Amino acid sequence: MKKIIIIHGRASHPEDCWFPWLRKELERRSFTVIVPSMPETNKPKIDVWVPFLEAHLLADENTYLIGHSLGCQTILRYLEKNGEKVGGVILVGGWLTTDLDERPAENREVVRPWLETPLNWDEVKKKTNNFVAVLSDNNDNIPLEANADLYKEKLGAKVIVELGMGHFSKIENVTELPVVLEELLGMK
Repeated sequence: MKKIIIIHGRASHPEDCWFPWLRKELERRSFTVIVPSMPETNKPKIDVWVPFLEAHLLADENTYLIGHSLGCQTILRYLEKNGEKVGGVILVGGWLTTDLDERPAENREVVRPWLETPLNWDEVKKKTNNFVAVLSDNNDNIPLEANADLYKEKLGAKVIVELGMGHFSKIENVTELPVVLEELLGMK
């Protein structure tokens, strides 16, 4: 049976965005779904979030990881350090590059370490053959083309571009995200 772990992003929580909808849809299909409440959510740090995930997650090839925003970075860093393979990874509104100058100062200080701390892409890529990146054509803080290219180059990811979804949050009224459910159900 597939176990699904959904990791929210900065300043978020398990009942935010499209997470409750996805959880309900997956549980209806008899999946085990875990949406942990990540610590220090307003100022997430690599050395807090990744160990938290390691301590609360026993992953195997029947585990599928879904991240939103900074949750995507957390998943990639978890995969880099964790020895177990997982069934698949879906990264929603995640960024591998962004223009820090375009972000508010407080946001820059949170994002900078996540951008500037290198990842061992070869280690990350070994953990699954199923990477999907879901991006939007109008996410102001995430350059679409640059991130799409990096996801393809670094992870061999399937990149899906949704129209008008912004950062896939409640601000844009995104409370359901069928593309994630479809992609997850299609992973073998």
